[in-house]
Amino acid sequence: MIQETGIRNFSVLLSPTSRGARLARLFATEQLRSWGLPLDPAEHLVAELAANAATHGRVPGRDFRLTLYVVGDTLRIEVTDTRDDRVPHPQHPASDAESGRGLLLVDALANRWGISPGLRPRKTVWAEVALPPDFRNPCSGAGGDLPQGPREGKDPTKPHPSLPPARPPAAQTHPRE
Repeated sequence: MIQETGIRNFSVLLSPTSRGARLARLFATEQLRSWGLPLDPAEHLVAELAANAATHGRVPGRDFRLTLYVVGDTLRIEVTDTRDDRVPHPQHPASDAESGRGLLLVDALANRWGISPGLRPRKTVWAEVALPPDFRNPCSGAGGDLPQGPREGKDPTKPHPSLPPARPPAAQTHPRE
């Protein structure tokens, strides 16, 4: 069930349930530990994105996918579900509301995040975080599965030069300011 390709690429399909969301966080935590990466804030981002997929992206019989990539100095977290008709938007709930703050947390914790449409009926909600300066990607120069190279500054409109575009023309991006 767990598919791992390359040293810095991890992907798993999970059921769109609260159990699937918990497993996403646990799998991500273990994968980040095995890569020697800090858990914070990635663990929280995975928890929020997976919970959203299980709650709002749920279609009976269709799983959601958690994918983690490390490219250069960036960790990218993607959660893909099969509800492209339900595009998430940050909410501003009442102070006594018990839910509705997930994307506000994502916005606060990620360097940038967005939504990319996929093949119908899929959509991907993604978040990127900068890795600590002392982290070195052991794949660099090794010719692994992942493209290598430094990220071009902090301009959220410029994706990593070796990655496919992070957001197709119709995608929404939410950079931190």
